[in-house]
Amino acid sequence: MTAHSRRLRKAVLPVAGLGTRVLPGTKTTPKELLNVVDRPILSYIVEEAREAGIEHIVFVTGRSKGAIEDYFDHQNELEAQLLAKGKTEILDMMNAELASAGEMSFTRQMQPLGLGHAVWCARDIIGDEPFAVLLPDVIVDAAPGALKQLADVYAEVGGNVIGVEAVPESETHKYGIVDPENRDGRHIRMKGMVEKPPRGEAPSNLSISGRYILQPEIFGILENQPRGAGGEIQLTDGMARLMKDQSFTAVEYEGVTHDCGDKLGLLRAKVALALTRPDLGEAARAAIPALL
Repeated sequence: MTAHSRRLRKAVLPVAGLGTRVLPGTKTTPKELLNVVDRPILSYIVEEAREAGIEHIVFVTGRSKGAIEDYFDHQNELEAQLLAKGKTEILDMMNAELASAGEMSFTRQMQPLGLGHAVWCARDIIGDEPFAVLLPDVIVDAAPGALKQLADVYAEVGGNVIGVEAVPESETHKYGIVDPENRDGRHIRMKGMVEKPPRGEAPSNLSISGRYILQPEIFGILENQPRGAGGEIQLTDGMARLMKDQSFTAVEYEGVTHDCGDKLGLLRAKVALALTRPDLGEAARAAIPALL
């Protein structure tokens, strides 16, 4: 680790969104707890954070999201039944996901003012240290995980590190896009970024894909950040301002990204991840053609 990079040990997961693109499934179930194969989306995200060495996860929640906190707590009656029936393998899988003492904190985003505002809501818990942000509806199928790949780069270069992936030029208007200064393999020195640029005006085809490592100075910027695209406080806009004083490195990580925030993306994630499972892959390959 470089002398100018402080150890990364905290992460923010903004889970206050209503999940309107996957209604009616999210009417009573938080989007983040929708299943992908046999695990909630959020299970994959927390596993990725832990693999990267994250010791404290801050969930920025909203109304009707109490089930998220319950998911990482004991379910005594269920656990007792599994134990009585000898289903210890399932019980062990459930217990492996439980939060250890002090590992998780929950704070409310009282108004839906955007990702930048959600991150700002975690300021008092994060304090004066670097932190990761993981979007909780984006699963990255990668080994090592996407955040671990970013954390390894952070340990080398410090500053702020952003996960990116290439998208078709025709799709750049849908994403936050980085403006590269120079490139060394999968590491890109950044000179700017823009949230959802107009068609044909994107500075590159590298989209910001939901994994970040940020310095705590971003909180002071977000506190006074004007609303941007969509009338929301955009994290991208805050990062662009922070870039004037601090270095930003984009990392084109290795892995396959699954956006579970809409119905088709969620379906693709279920199929793709089922196919990679040693216990389900063969049966899934046989079942899919029979449905076509």
